[in-house]
Amino acid sequence: MALSLDALTSEAVRPVVLPRPEPPTPPENRLDMPVQALGKWSKSQEDRFEGPRPATPLLARFFVFGGAAALTAYGAYEMYAVVSVSRTTVLQYGLLGLFVLNFSWIALAFTGALVGFFALLFGWAKQPPKTVARLASRTAIVMPVYNELTARTFAALEAIRESVEATGHGAAFDYFILSDSTNPDAWIAEERAFLRLREKAGPDSRFYYRHREKNHHRKAGNIADFVTRWGGAYEHMLVLDADSLMTGDCIVRLAAAMEADPRAGIIQSLPIIVNRNTLFARLQQFAARLAGPVIATGLAVWSGRDGNYWGHNAIIRTRAFAAHCGLPDLKGKPPFGGHVLSHDFVEAALMRRGGWSVYMLPELEGSYEESPPSLIDLSVRDRRWCQGNLQHSRIIGARGLRLPTRQHFATGIMSYLASPLWLLQLVVGIALVLQTTYIRPEYFSRDFRLFPSWPRFDPERALWLFGLTMAVLLAPKILGLILMLVDGAKRRASGGAIRLTLSAFIEIILSALVAPILMLIQSGSVFQILIGGDTGWNPQRRDDGSIPLRDIVRRHRWHTLLGVLTGLSAFLIATSLFLWMSPTILGLVLAIPLSWLSGSLAAGLALKRLGLLQTPDEYRVPPIVERSNELQRENAASGFDDEDALAVLHRDRAFREQHEAMLPHRPHRERGEFESDRVMAEAKIIDAEKLDEALAWLKPKERMVVLNDRALLSLAMRLKS
Repeated sequence: MALSLDALTSEAVRPVVLPRPEPPTPPENRLDMPVQALGKWSKSQEDRFEGPRPATPLLARFFVFGGAAALTAYGAYEMYAVVSVSRTTVLQYGLLGLFVLNFSWIALAFTGALVGFFALLFGWAKQPPKTVARLASRTAIVMPVYNELTARTFAALEAIRESVEATGHGAAFDYFILSDSTNPDAWIAEERAFLRLREKAGPDSRFYYRHREKNHHRKAGNIADFVTRWGGAYEHMLVLDADSLMTGDCIVRLAAAMEADPRAGIIQSLPIIVNRNTLFARLQQFAARLAGPVIATGLAVWSGRDGNYWGHNAIIRTRAFAAHCGLPDLKGKPPFGGHVLSHDFVEAALMRRGGWSVYMLPELEGSYEESPPSLIDLSVRDRRWCQGNLQHSRIIGARGLRLPTRQHFATGIMSYLASPLWLLQLVVGIALVLQTTYIRPEYFSRDFRLFPSWPRFDPERALWLFGLTMAVLLAPKILGLILMLVDGAKRRASGGAIRLTLSAFIEIILSALVAPILMLIQSGSVFQILIGGDTGWNPQRRDDGSIPLRDIVRRHRWHTLLGVLTGLSAFLIATSLFLWMSPTILGLVLAIPLSWLSGSLAAGLALKRLGLLQTPDEYRVPPIVERSNELQRENAASGFDDEDALAVLHRDRAFREQHEAMLPHRPHRERGEFESDRVMAEAKIIDAEKLDEALAWLKPKERMVVLNDRALLSLAMRLKS
C-alpha cells in the first residue's frame, strides 16, 4: 500500500462535522516558579506575616533530643563496660563506635514515639477544624500518573469527587489528571477513561486531563508544570498519588485548615494503608496501623511548624509553592547529581525557609494509601527512595534551612545508612569473637602484668544491653499496641484483645525474619549508589504479589548462601555466637521461601479469615474504599487497560478526533532536522499494507511518536484493518 505524507495532505478529505468537544484543560492561569539557589539565601527573601509567631514546641524537642542523647550516653557507657573488661582492642573500639551510631538512631525513634504515645493518650496533638461552614477559596485536586492502570486511578478520583460533592462544598474543587505516561497503551487508556468519566459526571464535572510528551523531572516536574500553567487559578492544590484515596470530609477540613491559618504552606495528613491482601502487604498494613499513629504524632508534636512533606495526601498553598519550591538540578551526574529525586522533603525545606509553616494533622481521619504487595516489590521502590534520600546529603547543608529541617534530612539519610552500619557492626562482632577464640593472648604486655591479657567481654552486661536495645527498637509497636488495647472500639475492630496481641506477635516475628534480608538489600543499594549506580523510575505493582519462583531464587540466592555460610562459620567459632546470630541467620537461610510467602495471596487471606493482622479499617471498611473498589471493578470491565492504542484509534473515529483535539500544537519542523524515531515510524507505516503489520513493527517509542503526530497518525489510520 503506497501512502505518503505528501499524498495524504494533498488529498481532499470531506470533514466530518461533530460537536465541538470541551477542552481537556481549563484556560491557563500562569505562575512564575523561579529556580531556588541552595547556596545563597538571606532573611530578606523570607515572606513576612503580621501578628505574633506561633510557639515552638521547645519542651517536646528537649524531651525527644535530650532524652535520646541521655539514652545513647547510657547505652555507650554500658557497651564500653562490656568491651573493657580487659585490654581494649581497636576492633572493640570500632564496635563501640558503631553501636553508638546505631543506638542513637533507635533511641531517637523511641523518645519520639513516647511523645506520640502521651499526645494520643491525653489529646495533645493539633486538631483539625471540626466543622466547615463555607470555603472561600478554590482548590485543585491533582493526581500525577505514570503508566498506571486506569481502572484503579480513575475509580479513586471518581470516588473522591463523589465524596467531596456529598459535603456540599463541591464547587470549590477542580480535578486534574496529570499524566506523564510513556506507555502508548496506558496513555490512550487514560484519555478514554477521562472522556468517559467526564461524560458520566455531567457538564459540571470539573475533571481535566493533561499528558506531557516528555516526563521532564518526573513527578516534581509534573507538579511544577501544573503550577506554572494553571496554578494562578487556585489558592491551594491537594496532591495525590496514584494509590491515594481521601474522603470529602478530610479534603474539606484540610482546605478549611489552610484558610484558617494564613501562615500554613503545607498541611500533611496521615495516610492509612488499606485494601491489602497478600501476606507481606497485610503485615505492612497492620504495622502501619499499630505503630504509625504513635510515630507520626510524636513527629508532629516535636516538629511543630517545622514539619515534613511526604509527597502526597497533603494540601499546599499554590503561590507559596511557586515562589519557593522551584527545584534546581544538582551539579554532576546521577545518582548524586541531576534532578532531585525525593523532591517532597526538599519542597518542605524550601517552603519552611521561605517563612511558611509545614505541619501535620495526624488525627485527621479519611486519608488512605496502599503498599507494595511483596518483599521484592518493596525493594524495587526502596531502591529509588534510597537514592533520593542519599542525594539529600548534597542538600542538607543548603543556606537558610531550619535546624529541624536538617534533622528531617538526617533522619532520611540515616534510615538507609543504618542498614550497612548494622551489617558492619555484625561483621566487627564476628571478628571480635574470632579474635577472642583464636588469637594468642599477649603474655608480655607493656605494663608487665603477671597474667596474660585476652580481649574479653562482660557477658551479663552484654545480655542486658541486648535486651535494652530490643526494648528500645520494639517500643513504638508496643506503645501502639497498648493504645489500641485501651481503645475499646479499635480493640474490638482488630479482633479483640487476644487476636490483636497475637497479630502484633506475628508481625514482630515475621518482621524480625525479614529484617536481615532488607538489611542486605538496602546495604547493596547504598553500595551501588556510592559507586555511581543510578536507578530508573518504574511504575509500581499495586495488587499482584506473585512473582515467578525462578525470579525469587535469582534475587535471593546470595542472601541464602550468605546465611548458610554465616551459620556454619558461627557454629564452628562458638556455639554462643551461633545462638546470638540465630535470628539473622534464620532470616537469610529462609530468604527464598520468605520472599515467596510474602507475595502469597492465599497466606494473607488465610490470616484474614482467622481475624489476624486485622485493622479497624478492614473490619469496618470506609465507604469511600468500598465505593472505589466497586468503581474499579466497573472500570476493569470496560477493558480500557487491555487494548492496543493504535487499534482503538483505528476502530473509533470519533475518539480519534477527540484524541487529536487534545494534542498540543507541535512546532514546525525545520528542513534537514530529523528525529530517528519519527523517521523509522513513518517508514514502517508506509511500508505496511495492513494495520497489523504496522502494530507488529512499531516499537513503543515509535508508537508514542505516532500518537503525538497528527500527520503520522492519519497516515497509520488509512491502513486496512
